[in-house]
Amino acid sequence: MTNPSLEAVNLSKVYGSFTALSNLNLKIEGSKCIGFLGPNGAGKTTTLKIFTDLIRPSSGHAFINGANVHTHKKQALASVGTVIETPEMYPSSTPRVALTVIAEMRGVPHAERKKKIEEVIAEVGMTEWMDKRVGKFSKGMKQRVCIASALLSDPEIVLLDEPTSGLDPRGMSEVRDIVKSLKSKDRLVFMSSHLLSEVEDVCDEVAMIDHGKLLVYDTLNNVTSKFSGGSNTVEVGLARPIDAATVENQIARIPGVVSADLKGGTNLIIKSSDSASNQESLLTALVGMRIGVISFRPSSSALEESYLNLIKDTL
Repeated sequence: MTNPSLEAVNLSKVYGSFTALSNLNLKIEGSKCIGFLGPNGAGKTTTLKIFTDLIRPSSGHAFINGANVHTHKKQALASVGTVIETPEMYPSSTPRVALTVIAEMRGVPHAERKKKIEEVIAEVGMTEWMDKRVGKFSKGMKQRVCIASALLSDPEIVLLDEPTSGLDPRGMSEVRDIVKSLKSKDRLVFMSSHLLSEVEDVCDEVAMIDHGKLLVYDTLNNVTSKFSGGSNTVEVGLARPIDAATVENQIARIPGVVSADLKGGTNLIIKSSDSASNQESLLTALVGMRIGVISFRPSSSALEESYLNLIKDTL
């Protein structure tokens, strides 16, 4: 099996005098999760709709696994599952009934439908609700069923358009956990969002778009390293509290550390002059201090700083 891939080649979409997309060029390959970031109206949903052939570009081409979406639609979308905008289901229906209809439309063999529906419902944690009416569900529960419908054909590529939009904190957390689980099954997940904390928590790479133009596409670490103001900010989780003297006398004096701040006794925010690729030495030094390091990741504040530095005119 080849690596799943998405590619936009000079994609543009114009509505009258409004340019939604402007010569977008983006190539993504491999099993990973990409956060598609940008303010409202930046062109995120337009891009996803072009990739699913819901709308046609004014110019340019979209390819999925090397197949042109608009000239070879069936081939291109055969291995794709999507949740675009906010799909709804009949309130009087149940997940089992709704997914049976969708499975039939997607050509899932009759003999395999029951088992496949049960599998995808279990994957999104809705087994006990399988035969309950959708009209009684919360928005988060409905979104989980919609994600299940996207998984019916066991897709290599999953396209999600702001999957946690409008959900309460619990619903957001549940959907994020589902997205994380998708990565473990060799899938390419392309997820639009305008929530920086969500992308930082879920995604491996980031593509930022504004006014229909791609600003950057790179790993999360590289983006925060290049565009967060010359310093790299990481958040370090500790298994046990440490005192301020340890932070001031030891951690702040590690070579390359610009500043170190303690939050709540078990969280460190460290700004480093090292690039993301050179942070191994910082992590090695912290582990060597035996202070109980249990997590080490780019700070969401670093992604926020990068975002604000790149997307200026809209904000």
